[in-house]
Amino acid sequence: MDQYIPLVAILIDTFLGDPRTPMHPVVMIGNLITFLENKLLNFEHSSNLKKLYGMLLVVIVLAVTYSITWWILYLLAAVHPWVEFLGGALLLSFTISPNSLAKAGNEIYQYLLVGNMQQARFKVGWIVGRDTDKLDVAEVTRATVETIAENIVDGIISPLFYFAIGGLPLAFLYRAVNTLDSMVGYKNEKYQDFGMIAARVDDIFNYIPARFTAILILVSTILLRFRFFCAASAIWRDAAKHPSPNSGFSEAGVAGALGVRLGGLNYYGGIASERAYMGEVHTILNPMHIKQTIYIMYTVTALFIIALFLFWGVGR
Repeated sequence: MDQYIPLVAILIDTFLGDPRTPMHPVVMIGNLITFLENKLLNFEHSSNLKKLYGMLLVVIVLAVTYSITWWILYLLAAVHPWVEFLGGALLLSFTISPNSLAKAGNEIYQYLLVGNMQQARFKVGWIVGRDTDKLDVAEVTRATVETIAENIVDGIISPLFYFAIGGLPLAFLYRAVNTLDSMVGYKNEKYQDFGMIAARVDDIFNYIPARFTAILILVSTILLRFRFFCAASAIWRDAAKHPSPNSGFSEAGVAGALGVRLGGLNYYGGIASERAYMGEVHTILNPMHIKQTIYIMYTVTALFIIALFLFWGVGR
């Protein structure tokens, strides 16, 4: 019955969404990271000592997350197989975020359609780290498309991939890895050393899923009648230009599929940051590209679920 858990998890996420509650597992992982960071990060430590304590942070968070998830699953199984199945699907739904990505994207799309730039900029600021107060329609669209494209890997394919090979505990371990990276994996003065291990571990965990996602994006371009050859060319040419060793595969794939160019100049706290371009300009970025990115996201998700069924079927 385990092969049906990802499908049920997707359905739960689609129809119920991701509840905003302090008891959300990912929120609790974040609280654990914050607690340990306050105990372990000392700005007076040497660079090597910061890296050592950063590694300790990663080890503790991953060990605690994996262990607690394993015990919860063990207790659910002790009650009844159906309780284990439904409880496992519900828990897995907490590790994925297609509904949240689609909801955010659609909301920004609607604001752009009616010309409400103030709300569009405000809402896109919830899902990106860059300055958004001066973005025009094309730039709000670019920020939204880039975020959804990148999170196809982080928010959908990677957790499902690790569930497929290691069950729910490994899926949650991945979610802890990704949460660590999003909280401390920055190349700034505060986290340059302390967050280095967290960032490296996240890169390792996303390596295979990111490349598998690129393949699924190419298949989705055929099904959706988007630009297959442009997507393939963009992945081959541009993916490695991204600052992340993994995010470029989904961003370049989506850029090519839509015939747009992503990347370029961003501002963070008023400081300019130039990002390598992904894709080529065949059409000017417009709000409809947000919708099309959501179509790609859901098609890739469906393709991966089908791939899991085929994988488990061959394994039997």
